[in-house]
Amino acid sequence: MKTILITGASSGIGAATARLFLTQGWTVGLMARRADALRAVAGDHPNAHVLPGDVTDPAAAEAVVSDFAGRAGRLDVLFNNAGLFVPAAAIDETAVDDWHRAVAVNLTGMFLMARAAFGVMRAQGGGRIVNNGSISAHVPREGAVTYTVTKHAVTGLTRQLALDGRDLNIACGQIDIGNAKTPMLEALDAAQRDAGGDGVPMMAVEDAAKAVLHMASLPEGTNVLTMTIMANGMPYVGRG
Repeated sequence: MKTILITGASSGIGAATARLFLTQGWTVGLMARRADALRAVAGDHPNAHVLPGDVTDPAAAEAVVSDFAGRAGRLDVLFNNAGLFVPAAAIDETAVDDWHRAVAVNLTGMFLMARAAFGVMRAQGGGRIVNNGSISAHVPREGAVTYTVTKHAVTGLTRQLALDGRDLNIACGQIDIGNAKTPMLEALDAAQRDAGGDGVPMMAVEDAAKAVLHMASLPEGTNVLTMTIMANGMPYVGRG
């Protein structure tokens, strides 16, 4: 039975991905800070392992990865998904504390979880890491300096892991998701509509989860380095 550890699994893309992988027969580790929310996602599924922890804590990252690998027998895939938005603002109006929070979760958390997983995968002879980037890893959204910068940095992490893992049978890829329908995006949509805008084009979050499943299910020796999946109505390419 294949195994995957998912960070940020208590809601949104992480929760949808965890549910999909459980239906596909995977053993799934669910990591986030809120144990009660994780239990709600896991339900009573026998292959779900609830693993509360904070990705920004080095000791917690190591402990959760080690715990799950021990329970499941190995760690085939890490879906490095945890991330957050901070209030939108121009850089001179962005609170320094918001910058530190975004870097801690969106970048340092990714590094710490990848670091712990990489060590386990090296010891077992291989594995796969899928980092959740974003459309913001390519083009910015207005007033999102913290999110844009951290997601661009995730691309650098992905490429470095793909290189360093190449001779160790550790594949690393990045999924760049544009506007999956989650509570976080629904709040942004509501804010835009309240301001007189047209709202945010969104796609079903389950479609993002299916894309992660595709990347995770590839055979050894095959890797999707980057995948962009997005709501078709997003103004991402071309001229408006």
